[in-house]
Order: sequence, then C-alpha cells, then structure tokens
Amino acid sequence: MPYTLGFTGDVMLGRSVSERQRTRAADAVWDGALSRLRALDALCINLECALSTRGRPWRRTHRPFHFRADPEWAVPALTAAGVDWATLANNHLLDFEEPALCDTLGALSAVDIAHSGAGRDERAAWAPVTVPVGDLTVAFVSATDNTPEYAAGPDSPGVARTELDDPTERGKLARAVDDTLATDPDLLVASLHWGPNMTTEVFDSHREVGHWLLERGVDVVHGHSAHVFKAVEVAEEGLLMYDCGDFLDDYAVDDVLRNDRSFLFELTVSEDGTPQELRLVPVEIRNCAVHLADGEVAKWCREAMRQRSRDFGTEFAREGASLVVGC
Repeated sequence: MPYTLGFTGDVMLGRSVSERQRTRAADAVWDGALSRLRALDALCINLECALSTRGRPWRRTHRPFHFRADPEWAVPALTAAGVDWATLANNHLLDFEEPALCDTLGALSAVDIAHSGAGRDERAAWAPVTVPVGDLTVAFVSATDNTPEYAAGPDSPGVARTELDDPTERGKLARAVDDTLATDPDLLVASLHWGPNMTTEVFDSHREVGHWLLERGVDVVHGHSAHVFKAVEVAEEGLLMYDCGDFLDDYAVDDVLRNDRSFLFELTVSEDGTPQELRLVPVEIRNCAVHLADGEVAKWCREAMRQRSRDFGTEFAREGASLVVGC
C-alpha cells in the first residue's frame, strides 16, 4: 500500500497571522487546503516561529524581525491540519530567546508532533527523529546555515547550525545522517534551511550538498529559506526539493518573485518507502491563510516551476491544476 507525505515550506504563525486568529477558528489558517492536508498520511512543515507567549525579543545581535505565535491557538491549528513533524532548524526559533524555544519544544511534544533541528542543548538539537507512517518508519534530520548566534551549545538551547557550504564543517550533519541510517529507517529526509532570501537560483554549493547527502544515504532533501520556491531535481539516488517556498505567513509580497505562491509537495512512496511520484499542488497565501490555487495563479506556479527546474532535466506532466513527476 503506498503512502503520501506532504511537505511545505515556511509556516509562520506570528504577527498578523496571530492577530487575525483572535476573531476566527484555529483551522481558518488552512482555509480550503484543510481537507487536502488532512487526507495526507503524514504532513511535514518548516515551523518558522516560536510557539510561546514568554521571552523577550532577541537583542544580543541586530534582528529586524521577531516571530512567535500563541500556542493556545497555534497548536490546535497544527493538529487540525494533521502536522506530524516540524523542522525547527531555522533563523527564528530563538527570536524570543531561550524560554520561547523551550516552550516550543514542550508545546509540540505535548501533542505528539515530532520535531528536529532545535533542542535544549547541542546534542538534542542535532538528534534525528522518526515518525511512523502506517507500516513505515520515516526519519528526519535537520540543519541550517543561517544565524550563527542561534546555534545550540553544549549546555545552551538553540538550533542545529553549521556551515553547509564548507565540506570541513559538515561533520555534525554527517554524523546525524549516519546515526539515523544505523536505525534502518524506510525513508530518510534531510531538511535544510539554507541560503539567502528572495532568490530563485539553486546555488552550485547547494546542489553539491544535496547530492552529497543523497550519496550518503538520504532519500529526500527538503529545502527552505528563500521564501520562494526553487527547482525540483529527480536524481538516481533520490529527490531534491531545493526550496519549498512560503506556505503560510504575513510577509510583504514581491510582485515579480511572488513569494505568496508555492506548492504543497505531495510525495507518494511505496510500501517499502521508495519514492514513486511527486505531485505539486499550487497554493497561494491570502489574508493570512493558505488557499489552493487555480486559474491564472496556478498557471503561474506551474510555468515558474517548469522554468526553474528545466536545467535539472525535470519534466513534469500536468494533472488538473497540479504538476506531477515520477521519482
């Protein structure tokens, strides 16, 4: 029996998103996408904010933005969508310092949402996590190359941070992958928050890191950070989603790059965990909620993804509003 895993880019539930939730149901942030999300066998996101009402904005270095959401509504929203796993290795988990990060860990654990990429110390931040999906065991490792001041220390909370571009600095990520492979998971996902904002280019260094991970035994690379989606590459060793863009937030919209448009990435795997097909379902953020896209918006998403993936030899078929590629 095949299983379908959904992957998204950034999910940021703070600021205006949180303000709007004062007057609407928790699951309103998913709008018409809710039934599609709940139909998945597993849902995997990048959680781009802390879940807490504690802490103070990070002041130790300059930070232009600080993101957090009240767990009283945010946690029910995540559970309503059926979120099974969240990566926390990004540049916002410490926006309200250590108390808010620790609250986030506790809030997710309390409702059995698995998470990786942040912890109460360096060892916990780099620890992989496994998620049962039917009869499958899906394992996740997380890392970021953003915000060095947010890195977990031997005795301090933070995120799994390393210089991904530097081969000599990948030891922690390599050990996390090797330790996870030793548990013999059916599917291994590496989730990476990497690179600068608002660029559609896949950097040569990211392609090198991605293929290095696949050759090491990773099956799927789940990229995010740029706020816009990037190419999909189907390699012999596995699948690379270089950046899944933004899925839910209140960010200002670039009229050219359209960071309010992306996809729900639906990966179908066989009963032994082998990736079979990737379906890209167009979505659009409006009024601090995610909507399934159609018409001209969906067409724009399809054409942009085809263009961005062309140099990687990825050829998509169209099925309704969506794009589909075999793995």
